[in-house]
Amino acid sequence: MRWKLKSSAYKRVPSRDAAMDLDVETPAKMADGGAPSWRMSLPHVCVATLTSFLFGYHSGVVNEPLESISTDLGFAGNTLAEGLVVSICLGGAFVGCLFSGSIADGIGRRRAFQLSALPMIIGAAVSALTNSLEGMLLGRFLVGTGMGLGPPVASLYITEVSPPSVRGTYGSFVQIATCLGIVVSLLIGTPVKDIDRWWRVCFWVAAVPATLQALGMEFCAESPQWLYKCGRTTEAEIQFEKLLGPLHVKSAMAELSRSERGDDGENVKYSELFYGRNFNGTSCYFVHYKSLFATVVFIGTTLFALQQLSGINSVFYFSSTVFRSVGVPPNLANICMGIANLSGSIVAMLLMDKLGRKVLLSGSFLGMAFAMGLQAVGANRHHLGSASVYLSVGGMLLFVLTFSLGAGPVPGLLLPEIFPNKIRAKAMALCMSVHWFVVLAASGATWSTSSVHNVFLSLCGSSNICAAPYFISEFEATTTYMISI
Repeated sequence: MRWKLKSSAYKRVPSRDAAMDLDVETPAKMADGGAPSWRMSLPHVCVATLTSFLFGYHSGVVNEPLESISTDLGFAGNTLAEGLVVSICLGGAFVGCLFSGSIADGIGRRRAFQLSALPMIIGAAVSALTNSLEGMLLGRFLVGTGMGLGPPVASLYITEVSPPSVRGTYGSFVQIATCLGIVVSLLIGTPVKDIDRWWRVCFWVAAVPATLQALGMEFCAESPQWLYKCGRTTEAEIQFEKLLGPLHVKSAMAELSRSERGDDGENVKYSELFYGRNFNGTSCYFVHYKSLFATVVFIGTTLFALQQLSGINSVFYFSSTVFRSVGVPPNLANICMGIANLSGSIVAMLLMDKLGRKVLLSGSFLGMAFAMGLQAVGANRHHLGSASVYLSVGGMLLFVLTFSLGAGPVPGLLLPEIFPNKIRAKAMALCMSVHWFVVLAASGATWSTSSVHNVFLSLCGSSNICAAPYFISEFEATTTYMISI
C-alpha cells in the first residue's frame, strides 16, 4: 500500500522497527480525516526565514550608505575599495556555503542556524565599530560566511518540517523574506545623507534579527529527518508531534522509513556527488541508476547556474542606470524594483502548491526571455521615441516580476524535495556553492560598453529559452523516481 499523510492518522510508535512495519494498517483514524494543520509548523518556518531576511538586508545595506562609508573611512573615490566592500560578502558566502552541508549533517539544522547567526552578529558589530577599510572588509566577510551557511540550511529545514500540503507556500517565504530584507535595508539607509554616521546604525540594526534567530531556534523543532538519519527515532517522533500533531506521527514515521529503504547507513562523501555511487538496496530502479547521486546533483547545480545566468544580476546592476537615463530618480527606481520583486514573490506563494513547481518555473524562464526581448528592442530602437523608454523600463520591471514568480523561489524549494535524505544537506551545499560562484563571477565582470551588455543580455535570454522547455522536463522525471512518498 502507499501511505499518505493527508488520508490517515496513526498513534505514536516508540521504535524504528515499528515505523518500518508498512504492511499493517492501524485502524485509528482521524476524526476529520484531513491533512496536518499548517499552524503548528508556521512559527518554526518563520524563525528559519529570518536567515533569508538577513541575506536580503545585507545584500542591500551598503547601497545607500556606501558614499558616506567611503568618506568616513578614507577611501572616497577608490572604486576598487568600494567594489570590495560590496562584493567581499559574496566571497565569504561561497566559503560558508561550502561547509554548510557538513555542518548541517554534523550538528543538526537548529545548531547550524545558530552557528550561521554568530558571524552575522560579530560581522555587523565589527562593521559598525570600525574606523578603517580593513575592519569594514573583515566585518563584511564574516557576514558573508553567515549568508552562505544560512540559506542552504533554511531550504533544508523548511522542506523537512513543512506539511506536504503547504510545503510550496512555506518555501516561497524564503523569497518574500529576502525581498523584505532588501526593502528594509533601503528604508533604514534613507537618512544616511542627513544624519552623520548613520551608516553605523544600519549595521547595528542587522544584529537584531540575527540575535532573534539564534535565540528563537532554541524553541524550534529539530528536523525529524535529520534525527531519524542519526538513529534518534524517538526524538524524531517527538518532533513530528510538535510539527504535525499526535495523530500524524505514525504515518509520518512510516513515510520516512519507506523513503530510507535501501540506505546502507554510510555517510556520503562530497566526491560521490560528482562521480556517483552504486546502490545495493532492493530497489531495481536505484540499481539501474548507479550514478544517481551525480545525476541529481548535476541537475541541481545546473538549475542554480541557470537561475543566475538568466540575467537577474545584470538587471539589478544596470537598473539605476536605465532608470536614470530616462529621467527617473534612483530612489523611485529602487522602490519600483522592490515592489515588482515582492509582488511576484507573493503571487508565487499563493500559486506554488496549486500550479506546481514546473509550471511556475517554466513560465518564469519564458517570461524573463520575453522581458529581455523588450529591453533589447527598447535599447536599440531610439526612433520610437517615448515608446522605447516604456519598453526598456517596462521590460526591466517585467523581468524582475517574472523572475520572482518562479526562477527565484523554486530552485531552493525543489532541490531539497528531489534530493534523497542521505545526500540532501551536502548536495544543497554544493548546488548553492555553484550559485555563489556564478554570482561572484558576475559581480566581478565590468560591462563597460552597451554592446557587451547587449551581448550578455542576449546570452541570458537564450539560456532562459533553452531552460524552460528542455531542462524542466528532465528534473520532473527525476522527481518521479526520487520522491517515493
